Amino acid sequence: MYVEIGCRVLLGTVLLAAAVGKVSGRAAYREFTQSVRDMGYRPAGPLAAAVVAGEFTAVALLAVFPLAGFLSSAALLLAFTAAIAGNLRRGGATCRCFGRTAAPLGRHHVWRNAFLIGCAIVGALAPAGPVRPGEAVLAVVGALIVGVLVVMLDDLRYLLGAPDRT
Repeated sequence: MYVEIGCRVLLGTVLLAAAVGKVSGRAAYREFTQSVRDMGYRPAGPLAAAVVAGEFTAVALLAVFPLAGFLSSAALLLAFTAAIAGNLRRGGATCRCFGRTAAPLGRHHVWRNAFLIGCAIVGALAPAGPVRPGEAVLAVVGALIVGVLVVMLDDLRYLLGAPDRT
């Protein structure tokens, strides 16, 4: 049960940060839409809107209907991973995954998404059981920390001097 709680919180944190970052202002949304266009996807406006709606929907489902939330999260992340892989084959582009910065797409984005897809699968398959508040709080705090680290991946790579290899 605690694994399921942790996976829900982790995915919810990451997807909520992504959606909120993209709609945090007109400029942020416009830049996200432009990044969709730069990646070669048309029509960029409706696709950008669908991405944001999908992220908010997955967060809501994770909160209310966990299995549906895990499935929708995995589907979104699979689509994002396919888009990233396609762009890496074409020479790469920048990503406004979390709205605030334009990071060059790289293999680390594929690995990040593979990790999150794995979390969605593990969360969906985790057995149910009784919950004790202390352990639940620990699962939530741990998941929040990991979620923040995932959201800050590009910033952490920059701070640690990781090369921008694709």
